[in-house]
Amino acid sequence: MTASARPAELRRATLEGVAVVIKRWPDAPADYYAAEAAGLAALGAAGALRVPRVLKLERERLVLEDLGESAPDAGFWRRAGTGLARLHAVRGERFGFAHDGYCGPSPQPNTPMDDGWRFFAECRLLPQMRRARDCGRLGAAEGRAIERLCARLPERIPPQPPVLLHGDLWRGNLHCCGDGAPALIDAGAAHFGWAEAELAMLTLFGAPPPAFWRAYAELAAPAPDWRERAPLYNLYHLLNHLNLFGGGYLGAVRAALAGS
Repeated sequence: MTASARPAELRRATLEGVAVVIKRWPDAPADYYAAEAAGLAALGAAGALRVPRVLKLERERLVLEDLGESAPDAGFWRRAGTGLARLHAVRGERFGFAHDGYCGPSPQPNTPMDDGWRFFAECRLLPQMRRARDCGRLGAAEGRAIERLCARLPERIPPQPPVLLHGDLWRGNLHCCGDGAPALIDAGAAHFGWAEAELAMLTLFGAPPPAFWRAYAELAAPAPDWRERAPLYNLYHLLNHLNLFGGGYLGAVRAALAGS
């Protein structure tokens, strides 16, 4: 999620001699930071990429380990690609997650399901479409087109197992730590879903360089035609941006729908 979509105040501080990052949102939903903490715990348990340790969890505040920050180099991108492939090697029994989450400030249902197509339709595309349609940001005809697309998902997306995803992995959430190591941050959207959907989002707001994709492919061997399905996967995130930011994203939503 782009930084401007985040409602939280974010600042660095030192608490009891420890460098921390404090995230604070006074009007946060009751489970907002709990969802992020649980996402970080799941991603950290995978042992694939570094995540910040949760030092304090409160309803309106989350205190995290400060990982520092530096500029990514070629080695960073290779390690990030390898780490994401290892993350995607962690399989779940079902699509979804143990609890609902948030994609940026938007609620993200994670009802566990055996059917990935149904999960993507009912927990991703349709809730965002209805939200946009009901507030007048999306027309009825476009809403019907998305409903028709959801009915055809098994024809458009090949069978894939549920794997552990960050869930909101634009390039900015692949963080370069102070020591140059890659880390995952902002994990409120973590869940088990399609690996291709995660890769697609990484192409949406400025793709990583070739070193990343080569390292990922060495371990994960994605389908050679996955990029052809990227507009369909990214329709979810573009609908979310339409809901968060308004009509400036309508053209991108229409283009993704046409390309799906």
